[in-house]
Amino acid sequence: MLNLFAYTGGATLAAAAAGASVCHVDASRGMVRQAKENAAISGLGGAPVRYIVDDCIKFVEREIRRGSKYDAIIMDPPSYGRGPGGEIWKLEDCIDRLVELCVRVLAKRPLFFLINSYTTGLSPLTMKYILDLRLTSKVGGRSVAGELALPVKATGGHLPCGASVRWTAG
Repeated sequence: MLNLFAYTGGATLAAAAAGASVCHVDASRGMVRQAKENAAISGLGGAPVRYIVDDCIKFVEREIRRGSKYDAIIMDPPSYGRGPGGEIWKLEDCIDRLVELCVRVLAKRPLFFLINSYTTGLSPLTMKYILDLRLTSKVGGRSVAGELALPVKATGGHLPCGASVRWTAG
């Protein structure tokens, strides 16, 4: 499994605990260090996890050239960021290309692809459309999207916080 924008490793550890071999990628050395510490604290220090400090897009581009394949992908990209050379990352502008690249490193019969986003400007339907266009149209399966929200006790309503979309083979 490939975990992009993996932060402190919650999804990495859940997958490793379930028996997956995981490639954990994050551009922040501090986050990757914390992920390794979290694995050790959780009793998963010896789990088959490869920790990589790298720009996620550049890493995926290299994996394409290497011919690497993954059975599943999880990603939790940031809404906004700056690269070491001043490059600007805006999720709304970059998500389609990122998904397109990621589809190229999926195995012939992938298990799942999950995208989580805390960008309220990127709707669940838009994320679903991108995944359907780039993945479902090529290999079948189905995707389900949902809005992330926090309950508001005072009003009984919900505060939108982002979206997620999950593609599965069946």
